[in-house]
Amino acid sequence: MYLSEGRSLLLKVPKSAVTSVLTLNMIPDTEKEKGSDVSKLKEADVLRHLKSERNIAVALDFFRHVAGLNGFRHTPLTYQMMIEKLGRQNAMDTVQYLLQQMKLQGLPCTEDIFISVIRSYAQSSTVEQALKTFYRIQDFGCRPTVRIYNHILDAVLKDNRINLINPIYSNMKKEGIEPNVFTYNILLKALCQNNRIDTARKLLIEMSKKGHSPDAVSYTTIVSSLCKFGKLDEAKELAKSSASCVPAYNALINSVCKEHNVKEALCLVDDMITRGLWPNEITYTTILNALCNVKEMKLSVAILAQMLVKGCAPSIVTFTSLIKGFLEEGNISEAIDVWHGMTLEGCMPNIIAYNVLIHGLCSAGNLRRGLAVFDEMIQNDFSPDIRTYSSLINSLSKVGDLEGAMSIWNTMMNSGCKPNVVVYTCMVEAFCKRFMFEHAMNFIKNMILENCPPNTVTYNTLVKYLCDSGRVGWAMNIIDEMKIHGCLPNTRTYNELLCGLCKEGSFREVFTLMGDMIANGAEFNVVTYNTVIHSISRMGMIKEALLLTGKMIVHGIKPDSFTINGLIYASCKAGLVRNATQFFGQLYSGNYYRDVFSYTTLIAGLCNEQRIDDSMVYLQKMLDEGIFPNVVTWNVLVRGIYVNSDYSVMIRVMNGILK
Repeated sequence: MYLSEGRSLLLKVPKSAVTSVLTLNMIPDTEKEKGSDVSKLKEADVLRHLKSERNIAVALDFFRHVAGLNGFRHTPLTYQMMIEKLGRQNAMDTVQYLLQQMKLQGLPCTEDIFISVIRSYAQSSTVEQALKTFYRIQDFGCRPTVRIYNHILDAVLKDNRINLINPIYSNMKKEGIEPNVFTYNILLKALCQNNRIDTARKLLIEMSKKGHSPDAVSYTTIVSSLCKFGKLDEAKELAKSSASCVPAYNALINSVCKEHNVKEALCLVDDMITRGLWPNEITYTTILNALCNVKEMKLSVAILAQMLVKGCAPSIVTFTSLIKGFLEEGNISEAIDVWHGMTLEGCMPNIIAYNVLIHGLCSAGNLRRGLAVFDEMIQNDFSPDIRTYSSLINSLSKVGDLEGAMSIWNTMMNSGCKPNVVVYTCMVEAFCKRFMFEHAMNFIKNMILENCPPNTVTYNTLVKYLCDSGRVGWAMNIIDEMKIHGCLPNTRTYNELLCGLCKEGSFREVFTLMGDMIANGAEFNVVTYNTVIHSISRMGMIKEALLLTGKMIVHGIKPDSFTINGLIYASCKAGLVRNATQFFGQLYSGNYYRDVFSYTTLIAGLCNEQRIDDSMVYLQKMLDEGIFPNVVTWNVLVRGIYVNSDYSVMIRVMNGILK
């Protein structure tokens, strides 16, 4: 879908196929030269061509073509090269074919080839096929080794097939293959993932007894798991043991930082140094990021300075955390300074850093600078991703810049970056802000055609703007469309519709819709009740408002200041000022916030009952609480005094206004 000038919405036009220019160097240059001796084709020549050819189809044609050419025979190394290339492309059927070809030619499948096959299956999430191939290992003339077992165990673990770990390990021992440190580390990880940390700690002892000293991975695996399950004291004990290492400490520091216990993290750093372990970039970055999260930016900068003093080079992650922290604090100038300092340190930004900066600038309202960074990003040959486009389109739509949003949308589509539901929803909002609801609807229809179905947020955006613009009937029809596409309306959907109906005064439809909410399982929240209570209060429906407030309390939802203000207004309008003063007292006793609306409403009610002295008492209370009367408050008082011809009071009020 492209957005063209004139704000029209066009369907996505498929790009014309581009003919790839293929360099079919299928025969070595030595053969192409006149008078060359093709018998000189060697294994090294074939490996070089296979390695340099990026097109997998061309590489496979070359592989097939040279087989038997003037006596050349493929070797295990050439097969391995081709199998690895096919595996990276997930062409596993062809890999199996080549394995059969090796078998027919009497070539043994080497350990490296078999490991490559297992790794490829694991990467393509077809571990079941990896296991089937593993159990046929001897059919291919290959004997299982500890390395092969390690890779199949690792593949099974990554696929979360923990129940298969023990049978495979038992089979390994039956075949007399001794585990090594890598084997034990896989077993440790499996045990920890299965919450068998005590067994994992016993395995550490077994490793040492069998002459395999646990390494950094071993200790870090257990320390991380102990932290995950809240056993921080045990984790500290293990991290501080005689076999302590920097990665184990880093895992522990990461855990305490997640709890925002930065002080403890700094103590652990001191303990590391005492034990002769030097904090690395991960250590400092973890602490710096934690400080940024709690808005301790001065300390974050101090950590960065300490890194530089200690000769520990900050990474792009370090700088990005600091930039994000400053942006979230709203300190754009500091964030930009860190960005420039990062490049001066020779640490070049990546796509994540660019996205953090663009998102932060846009969120802070500095859209112009965000767009400038976007242009810089493209000039530096970085391809924006969906997060980049999402930040820009969202910000442009928020400020109502439809043309700017359309321009970024078209740039995104031309780049081949497929929009997601977030970007689509931002564009829907951009059209809604311009009251271009037909365009917004077309966008939603196209989302369905593009297999990117709209979600509840998308529909809620449309419903909100339709209701705000007085098109409540149209908005009501959206509920049926949502249900057709399997997207159920939620509480916010109904709240927007209720607000729209209340503005129209369609209270019969309001109560019908509230019944639909209950039928469809949408919960009432404080906004639901307040929307209706406030509206019916303004219509003087005090009994209905009180009844709804009672239901609100029965269902466990505490009324807030907005609720009470609505009841005060309704009571005053119905001439029940005594009830209004009682509600006003509830605001104080219930620790609610009394505002200028609360006081002005009550003062108006008192003035209408000619209780000028009482209204002046509340005016004084208002001032004592630091709440300043507005124009409406003064108008109410002056009108009430004028009607009652109490000129002495009017003089006092006028003096108050002049002050």
